[in-house]
Amino acid sequence: MEKGSGIKIGAAYIRVSTEDQTEYSPDAQLVEIRKWAARNQYIIPDDLVFVDGGISGRQIAHRDEFKRMIAMAKSSPKPFDGILLWKFSRFARSREDSVVYKSMLRQKYGIEVISVSEPIAEGKMGIISEALIEAMDEFYSLNLSEEVRRGMSEKARRGELQSSPAYGYRVQDNMLVPVPEEAEIIRQIFSRFLAGDGYLAIAKQLNAMGIRTHRGNPFEHRTVEYILRNPVYIGKLRWNPLRRVRRDFDDADTILSDARHTPLIDMDTWERTQQRVREIKAKWKKHSRPVWEKKHWLSGIVRCASCGNTLIFVSPHYFKCNAWVKGRCTTSQHIAADILEQSVLHRLERDAIQSVPINFHVVQATSGAQDERSALERKAKVIEQKLSRLKDAYLSGADTVEEYKTAKAQLQQEQAEIRAGIDRMDAGLRQTDTTAAMRDRIRSALALLTSPTASIAEKYAAADGIVDTCTWDKAKAEVLITYRLVF
Repeated sequence: MEKGSGIKIGAAYIRVSTEDQTEYSPDAQLVEIRKWAARNQYIIPDDLVFVDGGISGRQIAHRDEFKRMIAMAKSSPKPFDGILLWKFSRFARSREDSVVYKSMLRQKYGIEVISVSEPIAEGKMGIISEALIEAMDEFYSLNLSEEVRRGMSEKARRGELQSSPAYGYRVQDNMLVPVPEEAEIIRQIFSRFLAGDGYLAIAKQLNAMGIRTHRGNPFEHRTVEYILRNPVYIGKLRWNPLRRVRRDFDDADTILSDARHTPLIDMDTWERTQQRVREIKAKWKKHSRPVWEKKHWLSGIVRCASCGNTLIFVSPHYFKCNAWVKGRCTTSQHIAADILEQSVLHRLERDAIQSVPINFHVVQATSGAQDERSALERKAKVIEQKLSRLKDAYLSGADTVEEYKTAKAQLQQEQAEIRAGIDRMDAGLRQTDTTAAMRDRIRSALALLTSPTASIAEKYAAADGIVDTCTWDKAKAEVLITYRLVF
């Protein structure tokens, strides 16, 4: 575009965030920018109007139009002389971002950043004024964020809904209301999981039935896991004021509160579900390949005796060291799958014999017993508190001697039963013949591993349930296994 004498080309940058309800609309900002431009000999072509709507100014990464504008500013010759804003806060609410981009534009490309509603004096005082405005904008943004978070945290503690409804519910009068068809799906998900199905198996069945999430997406194993761990289905609401996305769901900042909506799952089903979730988490190694992708039940079980890497199944029917395939191991451990399988089975059969010493260690991977013990200890503390209050009531004259004696005897009886339960749990593991228990588990696994009707997934689960480490040494033709006894 040809410019007349003194006429400059300007780009208009407009941003409207969801966090500030007092700011101008995009159209209103553009009107003010064009008024200023007309008074100050700037022309703003329509293709140089950049708008980011509903986006916070604290992060550049999500502001696509801002990034496009900056990229265009780096072109040669420069496409515009200045970037016009309604306020400096539209450019950035982080002083660090503001300084970096303004300095780059002004010093390297000769492009000014101008606020049409915040006139800045020339010279040193202008630099100070602009810095003060930016500092105030950043303070306002941070303070607003804290106020919003504080308000939302208080709503969460009161059990008020402030998010989109979980699958199985819809929103009516700001409260979750069950959707009968979806509620039945939720119950089926919990039922199938407790019956032994995995996350992906459940997701596949839901997708095969044509069922979709509230966003219209297919179910994934993560979707199913999230449903199974979402306390909304027992009448509670969970909210994290920092809005962290965590896959382990364990966060000290999370607020869990009782809500008014109807639960879809009873507490017994919920507790048994969480128990199985914990068992799966304790059992499966991070990043391990899912069972349904395995070509042989030994995949992921046997490791190279030379380097410790997994032996992988390769066509047509062999196992090799994965590190050797990638050039990182000097021993291929190349062996036919049927020979390796028979070697492992022979080792299991030998270790199942009473007279042969075996290597194993005990793991309390399932936390059910530990959770039960903790629950008993909490009950014991509650009874101690009741006994203390009961004594206070007697001493203050609120209870008679007979009332005090009767209530005290009842509480002490409950306390004795709880202590006996804790003692039995503590003595249980000490009294268990762990070697015999380990051999029993080996024999049970062998029965499944030698079954002609068992699937690859079932055989893998049987082997992985007892094997902690298994190495194959081709030079010695030897399989060594260390077992894992899970209580």
